[in-house]
Amino acid sequence: MTEGPLSDVLVLDLTRALAGPHAAMMLGDMGARVIKIESPDGDDSRGWGPPFLGEGEDRESTYFMSANRNKESIVLDLKSDDGRDVLTRLVARADVLMENFRVGVLDRLGFTVERLHEINPGLVIMSITGFGHDGPEASRSGYDQIAQGEGGLMSITGTQQPTKVGVPIADLVAGMYGAYGVVAALHERNRTGVGRVVRTSLLAGMVGVHAYQGTRWTVGGEVPGLAGDHHPSISPYGMFATGSAPVQIACGSEGLWRALCGAFGWDAAEPEFATNALRVANRGALIERIEALFADRPAEHWLGLLSDAGVPAGMVRSMDAVYGWEQTLSQGLVLDVEHATKGDLKLPGSPIRFDDNPYSGGRSEHLAPPTLGQHNESVREWLDS
Repeated sequence: MTEGPLSDVLVLDLTRALAGPHAAMMLGDMGARVIKIESPDGDDSRGWGPPFLGEGEDRESTYFMSANRNKESIVLDLKSDDGRDVLTRLVARADVLMENFRVGVLDRLGFTVERLHEINPGLVIMSITGFGHDGPEASRSGYDQIAQGEGGLMSITGTQQPTKVGVPIADLVAGMYGAYGVVAALHERNRTGVGRVVRTSLLAGMVGVHAYQGTRWTVGGEVPGLAGDHHPSISPYGMFATGSAPVQIACGSEGLWRALCGAFGWDAAEPEFATNALRVANRGALIERIEALFADRPAEHWLGLLSDAGVPAGMVRSMDAVYGWEQTLSQGLVLDVEHATKGDLKLPGSPIRFDDNPYSGGRSEHLAPPTLGQHNESVREWLDS
């Protein structure tokens, strides 16, 4: 098996919390060597919990573990001569440097873009901020919940009031865009020999995933509101109560509407619901009609009926159900790793698979998230070799 398409890439990960670490982890999943450079206090997310594994000084945060697999960890005090010297030597060998400090912090430490490219002209630099690197609010610090609200996502999420997504989606999306930009910049660097600066932000990531909700305003002049559990432009497309658990239906075409009606014994040409536009206009009545039909039988009955009719439908699984689901396991989405102090761990895996590797990501072996400074000696020895 290969060690991944980025196995010849060295990444310096100066990021902390989630957006930057997630971006660096994505590159590590693809085989890059990622050296995580932490302050003496460690990444902020090492203290984010509960839950933790262990207690006292030996405890490890499960939050930290979610964004730091496939990395080595060294501790550097970048305010000290030694810390700056080691980072300078690492930059000279690296392909990528990733940071998510507030605007200007890395400059004050003596590592401006100009200085970094003086040390290594081919270095790709990725920087993630909260609200952008310039503009009137560039100095604001960025946290996921704030970005979800400021970036519009909360205004379309929920049923009764604006609601945040159940995962830190602003951080995760910014990290994904950051990793995507790095791979593009590496491709260009291989052609030109010159490293580019890649910039994104939590705000940019939120705007980047507005999709049709954004164009409802920019093109259609309509301000979207709370979307709840039903699609604003397609019907029936959402979650419906049954005699037991809820069932989700995605009826995304007129053909699927006819198939649904055939399964339910309805007339697909009924004037009130004959087209998608009519079904959207009369969504409330359609929801009531479907839920009245569903009320007397359990979810399993309706899921079977819809499946037989070829109508996309599904249940709402809890996290334990997802990780115990045969389909999840068949896709290599649960990784077994050996942690330095906590033994065998199971982690969520990379969502990408390659044709010569049955595991998620491009690696044949995945590394557990490192303990703080776990690789201090080995990295320094490698630098001296």
